[in-house]
Amino acid sequence: MSSSRKSAPAREPLDINLDCKEYVIDYLERAFPTRQMRIFTDDTGTSRSVPMEDEAGNPVYNTDAEAARDQLIEHLCALPPIMSALDGLLEHFGHDRVAEVTGRTKRLISTGDGRQKLESRSTRTSQAEAAAFMEGRKRMLIFSDAGGTGRSYHASMEVANQEQRVHLLLEPGWRADRAIQGLGRTHRTHQASTPLFRPVTTDCKGELRFTSTIARRLDSLGALTRGQRQTGGQNLFDPADNLESEYACAALVSWFHLLVGGKLSSVSHADFERRTGLELCDKDGVMKEELPPIQRWLNRILAMPIGLQNRIFDEFLSLVETRVAAARDAGRLDVGVETILVDKATLIDDTLLRTDPVSGATSHLLTIEIEHRRVPVSLERILHIADGDATAAFLINTKSGKVALQTRARALMEEKDGTPIPRIELMRPTRREYMREQALFESAWAAIDREAFVAKWREEALEAANKIDTETVRLATGLLLPIWSALPSDHLVVNRIADKDGNSWLGRLVFDEHVVHLFTKLGLGRAENLSPQDIVKSAFSGRAVDISRPFPMTIRRALVNGTPRIELVGAPPQQIAMLKSAGCFTEVIQYKTRVFLPVQTATEALARLLPTT
Repeated sequence: MSSSRKSAPAREPLDINLDCKEYVIDYLERAFPTRQMRIFTDDTGTSRSVPMEDEAGNPVYNTDAEAARDQLIEHLCALPPIMSALDGLLEHFGHDRVAEVTGRTKRLISTGDGRQKLESRSTRTSQAEAAAFMEGRKRMLIFSDAGGTGRSYHASMEVANQEQRVHLLLEPGWRADRAIQGLGRTHRTHQASTPLFRPVTTDCKGELRFTSTIARRLDSLGALTRGQRQTGGQNLFDPADNLESEYACAALVSWFHLLVGGKLSSVSHADFERRTGLELCDKDGVMKEELPPIQRWLNRILAMPIGLQNRIFDEFLSLVETRVAAARDAGRLDVGVETILVDKATLIDDTLLRTDPVSGATSHLLTIEIEHRRVPVSLERILHIADGDATAAFLINTKSGKVALQTRARALMEEKDGTPIPRIELMRPTRREYMREQALFESAWAAIDREAFVAKWREEALEAANKIDTETVRLATGLLLPIWSALPSDHLVVNRIADKDGNSWLGRLVFDEHVVHLFTKLGLGRAENLSPQDIVKSAFSGRAVDISRPFPMTIRRALVNGTPRIELVGAPPQQIAMLKSAGCFTEVIQYKTRVFLPVQTATEALARLLPTT
């Protein structure tokens, strides 16, 4: 027995490639166009082509096309194997550092001497790998749909590994429900910290086609499952990422008009129609009323070379960003539910707005005091961004003394003539803002050297980290549909306020200048019971306020000689002396005495005027 073991030949080393090259080769062998085509003219004079056959009816093949196909196959077979994403990550970081929780029962691992070893895996292996990650023995975890079912990988308060999870979404697929299920594995209740979600994409702009589909399906899933917009997406995508939204569809129409007008630099009208087969104009050269839908346009763009794809998408995304930015500035951007995470939230007041006479459901206006600590961007992170961007610049505001990192942002585009509008992004310790490049030259921002920037950034970041911001917000909650028209129309965002103690409120924010208008439309008659500051803000924002004490009158904004003022309309003439003693002033305009509150001290003057009870 022992002699036979000694004489047994050594096992051959494994040399297995786990790439998908054979699928590409099979596709080329079956689908590469090698048939010879014959061109003819039909009855309408249009040139057409059909596959050529010989006299016996056998297909005729083009020898040059066959040679090109064989040469391409030969070249592909000579290329080194390309690892899958899973095996590439395991090979790079090491099997002893990465926990793999997938459904495969065998895998190839590389030993220290460069040899390959076939390893068998079972259900217990996946359980052990998951436990190793949760206990902190392995810092990285890779899981798939099959491996993630029934497990949680969040920073639970009951496990040893409570570090913040950074969830990289790689190869998410087309199923939005599965994408949400996978994201939910690292986001659970009773956790030490919330995870950071990072979708992984490349610099190929055509890949946005697939990211857009995921964003749209996540939004639809949220609307179907929870009755609200974008809860399924968990705010993972920006509105500009959804290339099938109303903003993108409108931007595509503008792109078509600019293309036909010859105002785009990426591609000409004739070249676009030749490459995509999409006809935009009729025989008379007039644009068709039914233009290609955005799904078909996106699919045809994917057939173009990568460089041309990127140029077309840059122009198209500029138009999308222009529309999204305009909607955001106007307060009409529908971003669905936004979660406001705070350290502490205290309910101060609960005002009943309406009770439904049929169901008994109520609508409320909540006054909540929130406290939150800012989380500044680390200096290491901002310097890493600066070193990786050749266009980055260190700036300081000569008026405020604050610093910012300037980077290139996606340009906007004029929809009439296609003129690009360059923009820059200013990254500051606790926020970021966008500015047109021309406006930067007219601002107080100036260049600063790296050492001074580092010192100022550390100072601002430390000040922001030690500061707790406290503010009072009002939230309309409960049954909102019957009072929707009374709520402000220039701010359509639905917010969820959640603190670290687990308290949560869902509704629409109502700012100070909207409160009086809301009470007036609902007929609550509580205008004079509000604070003078709220009444002044409401009047100055253009919403008139009717009060009944000390006498009936209306407080509204007025424009006198181009200057905005706050006017008291309907005040009795015999009370002018009393109004002046409270701080008001009068002015005769077109033979009429009008009473105004001083703009700078309007709150103090109104406080003296209104009764305290």
